[in-house]
Amino acid sequence: MKRQHEFIIKRLINLVPVILGATIIVYFLINMTGDPVRIMLGPMASQEEVMEARRSLGLDQPIYIRYFYWLGDVLQGDLGVSIRKGKPVLTMILERLGNTLILTISALIIAIGVAIPAGVISAVKQDTWIDNVSRFISIFWISMPMFWLGLILIMIFGVHLEMFPVYGMNGPLLSVNGLRSLVLPAVTLGLPQVALYTRLTRSSMLDELREDYVVTARGKGIKEWTVVVWHSLRNALIPVITMISLRVPWLFGGSVLVEEVFAWPGIGRLLANSILQRDYPVVMGIVLVIIVLVVIVNLIADIIYAYLDPRIDYDS
Repeated sequence: MKRQHEFIIKRLINLVPVILGATIIVYFLINMTGDPVRIMLGPMASQEEVMEARRSLGLDQPIYIRYFYWLGDVLQGDLGVSIRKGKPVLTMILERLGNTLILTISALIIAIGVAIPAGVISAVKQDTWIDNVSRFISIFWISMPMFWLGLILIMIFGVHLEMFPVYGMNGPLLSVNGLRSLVLPAVTLGLPQVALYTRLTRSSMLDELREDYVVTARGKGIKEWTVVVWHSLRNALIPVITMISLRVPWLFGGSVLVEEVFAWPGIGRLLANSILQRDYPVVMGIVLVIIVLVVIVNLIADIIYAYLDPRIDYDS
């Protein structure tokens, strides 16, 4: 247990240079995409007006100086002020962050809740019609473009059947209307993950079911589903957890598209609009939040490894 705790503390320390390095890369890339002042003032603005606006926004300094100023403000909890709206970036993010987290977590719950049982059943029923149907559906969903899937769900369940709202959030998330608004975006974001996790769970389960300890457990007369769920699934989940942690950035990236399709009021939609408007403080603030969330999820995955698999070499 002590070695596990030391392992987790080391991983926490390692997160600092990861976050710092990612912010350096993103900050420099964002500031190379164009002049936000020229876009904000328009083509008719004079050079004097542009220079004055740059001075007032602190954009007349070299880029590395601006980065250190920005980093110092971040360490004090200040993500800056929106160039377009004049509002604190942190306030704008916090107003929408909860909606995006609920969307991505719901999509992940859908993906895991469907994929793991499907993958286990497919492995147990290898080469039967159940396995063949499962593999076909997985290939079908994984090859479906997300925006196209969203539009199909809107046409079927929103327009024709009128079962779910297709635009925005129609009430608080804990209300009936709010939950109904969440269904289609969450399914659109989660279904492609179902295909990936199902195939990986099936492959991992097939490997585990061939191991000697499974043969021994069956030879002792232990019930089949006890062998499958209690003995095999625990080890089979390790690569699945790895894939889930690696796909978290994809979930946040996919939420940008899903939020645009369904007009979901999250940070993904705010990020897309801010990029188009060259609102650098908002873009940088959202990217920083996403980076922190991603590394936290990877840390959680490492902690789960530490308790799932006692064979992990913590010293290395």
